[in-house]
Amino acid sequence: MIAPFDAIEPLETVEMLLALCLTASALVCLFDRHLLRACCFFVAFAASMTLAWWWLEAPWLAAVELVLGVVLTGACFFYALGHVSPGVSSPLERDRFSEPWSRVAMRVVLALAWFVMVGAAIRYVIADMAYSPSQHPLLLAGVVIAASALGAFALHRHLLRRLLAFNILGSGVFMLLAGVAGTSASAQALISVGLLVAWLGSMLGALLIRQLLHLEGVEALGPDGKPKESAT
Repeated sequence: MIAPFDAIEPLETVEMLLALCLTASALVCLFDRHLLRACCFFVAFAASMTLAWWWLEAPWLAAVELVLGVVLTGACFFYALGHVSPGVSSPLERDRFSEPWSRVAMRVVLALAWFVMVGAAIRYVIADMAYSPSQHPLLLAGVVIAASALGAFALHRHLLRRLLAFNILGSGVFMLLAGVAGTSASAQALISVGLLVAWLGSMLGALLIRQLLHLEGVEALGPDGKPKESAT
């Protein structure tokens, strides 16, 4: 029996709001120059991902995202900023990067090209997806998030920025994987392993960033995040 239109519309509205929250928090996290605010929005993004997994009827993924994404990965970023143990070295506050507009434009074009290729693959190659992109805005948000994170990873040179982009990109890819394979027990187990690997990578990245800053100071990252050559 087909549900009446009035019963379907609120559900679609909730999923649309979830997709908008995911996309907005991801964009702020990727492109806000204030590093502390970017990390706070990553926590908001991970919390939205938790709700998205629950909405897609993947309770195990929601629990894993809550623990690994919101709590542990969020703690890794705040530790890398120097706000968890500020006595180790100076905290990071802002990312002052400067790139020629030609390089920025080239990377944006590459990210858009990736976005178009993924959209074409979903439309023409993977026709029998477990979740239809036209009926699930979360999948379309996953494409936008993955493309934006890929562009941000290519654009930024700051190590913490790249670590943020790595995590956002992984979340977008996991969302697309759920759209292709569904949220069966095997698919949830596979994505959970991916989330665990992403957290381990984030923890290692945070430790390396703090060690670099402890040994060479904030200036070691340079104004655009690249290591600064020592004077001879």
